[in-house]
Amino acid sequence: MELRTVRIDKPEGMNMILGQAHFIKTVEDLHEALVSTVPGIRFGLAFCESSGPCLVRYSGNDERLIGLARKNALNLAAGHSFVIFIEDAFPINLLRSIMAVPEVCHIFCATANPVEVVIAETEQGRGILGVIDGFKAKGIESDEDIKDRRDFLRKLGYKF
Repeated sequence: MELRTVRIDKPEGMNMILGQAHFIKTVEDLHEALVSTVPGIRFGLAFCESSGPCLVRYSGNDERLIGLARKNALNLAAGHSFVIFIEDAFPINLLRSIMAVPEVCHIFCATANPVEVVIAETEQGRGILGVIDGFKAKGIESDEDIKDRRDFLRKLGYKF
């Protein structure tokens, strides 16, 4: 077995969701979940099929985001994984709908941070062991940091 990391190639600050599912209809079901949850969302998604022809299946409504999803999914090439790149929405608005899709087994991350995916590869194929989401913690927040966090959440409309 060989261990490696695969860096997700995306513009700085772009939100993405990485998960695992188990069936070819995942592409259509995820597409429907995204557009039903956030009208006006722009996204691209790709799914690594791990049986039959083993193709990267894809969908979306923005060619640039579809291209990012296809490219990153092929770089991962990890069984039944999916990647979604989004604009005009945030993962927090989508995760419940995505996890409610019957084929979805696991969400590895939902982030705008830089991401490295830890991959195990055997003769049979590849699997995702986990992710490195962003950077390591540098310390404990101060009272001023707490105030800034709370102000930011209110600015975004997530808290009153």
